[in-house]
Amino acid sequence: MINMLSRFDLKEGADIGRFCRDYAAFAEEMRSRGLIVSTGPVGRRHADTPMDTDAAWRQSFFAVMTFHNRCQLDAAYAYISEAKPADKVAHSAILAALQNAVFTCWEDLE
Repeated sequence: MINMLSRFDLKEGADIGRFCRDYAAFAEEMRSRGLIVSTGPVGRRHADTPMDTDAAWRQSFFAVMTFHNRCQLDAAYAYISEAKPADKVAHSAILAALQNAVFTCWEDLE
């Protein structure tokens, strides 16, 4: 499996509840198209603990999305990059609320 960690802040005035609903709609769309395996819920970072040692990136929220393999990951990227705007309303809604977004991908070894 390949996982993508999305770390991000929300733009001023963006509502976290609405963002979570928009993210869930986007995840369901991607699942129904066979472009992801799963995603966890949107989470809030706790940077004030000594266990959080990442001083370089200070985003407040995160989500993890899982793909079967590189082929599915690449197909998902192609879809969100190349689809007509009317076909990617859910993705556009979450992007409109984001700022300081960083995406990191890694592959499970077992």
